[in-house]
Amino acid sequence: MSHEPSPPPGGPPLPGRRQRLRARWADRHALPRFGFWLLSRGAVVLAVCGGLYVLNGFLIGWANAYEVILGITSPAGVRPQWCAWPLSLIGWAAIPAIVGAAAGYIITEQIQAHHARELSDVLSELRRLAAPPSSPPASGDGP
Repeated sequence: MSHEPSPPPGGPPLPGRRQRLRARWADRHALPRFGFWLLSRGAVVLAVCGGLYVLNGFLIGWANAYEVILGITSPAGVRPQWCAWPLSLIGWAAIPAIVGAAAGYIITEQIQAHHARELSDVLSELRRLAAPPSSPPASGDGP
């Protein structure tokens, strides 16, 4: 039996599990843009894609659903077609768009991280790296 510890006397009560989850959900706005999108709208898109794949897996078979979503098999070649067409459209348009958007976002973040430095800082660092190395200090233990 595990239960939460009682609050210290005179102090505020400890937040419950529901309050902690609510606070974490509110903190999602502090995530980077891609992380925020993935938790908010991306989760819905991925859930729809996954749900449609599972539905087709049960109705047309898992191998057929896999082949339809990849575009190997035409949705006209399976029965029932009413569920295969949306799966085919998701495999043809939505999934490549999500992957492309994720890759584009990651590349953009990397480029912006490298452009965030001032030009004068970059030039001074390049001058420092291009300068000849200084001679080592003379030691007092000569011959």
